[in-house]
Amino acid sequence: MPLTPEVLTTNSEVIAWLGSLDVSFAPDDEPWFTIDGVESPRQIGGNGAGGAFVLLPSQNVLYVSSEGRAGIIADTFEAFVQLVAARPYWLDILKFSAGGDLEEMRRAASALEATLDDEDEVNEAREEIRRGLDLPEADDPVCALYEAVAASNAIVRATDGCPFTTLFNRFSVDSNPMLRNAAA
Repeated sequence: MPLTPEVLTTNSEVIAWLGSLDVSFAPDDEPWFTIDGVESPRQIGGNGAGGAFVLLPSQNVLYVSSEGRAGIIADTFEAFVQLVAARPYWLDILKFSAGGDLEEMRRAASALEATLDDEDEVNEAREEIRRGLDLPEADDPVCALYEAVAASNAIVRATDGCPFTTLFNRFSVDSNPMLRNAAA
């Protein structure tokens, strides 16, 4: 049986572990964006930065940031959970992607992994999420994230009609001294 939000919400322990990785499954009731061609977006949750996770009719998972960026981040809900477990700092990988460069994203992932604050807690959360859902480890989560965002064709708009921009940001690992040192 494929992993769905309905299946996941029956597992409170996994929900709590995902919460420790900054993913909440309490959707925002107040609509603050629209998606072209999607009548009633199904917001399934959010994160501490005020962003929203939306399950599209295609079953892709779309992330809408509170800062005007949006894009598909996973092909399926299961791939989304695998991404969060494998790379809980996936949003920072996109921030330091140098405009969507896969090799820079891999470099960012490696540097971010090296700078984890609570590495033991994160690793425990990863293991418990995978075990609790009988979920295999993602093969290449950074490449999957890159491909999903690069192919994203969802047009998200603020309530004033302004379109959101891509999730790929212009920063590189070298833009951040801590990451630059970790990558060296």
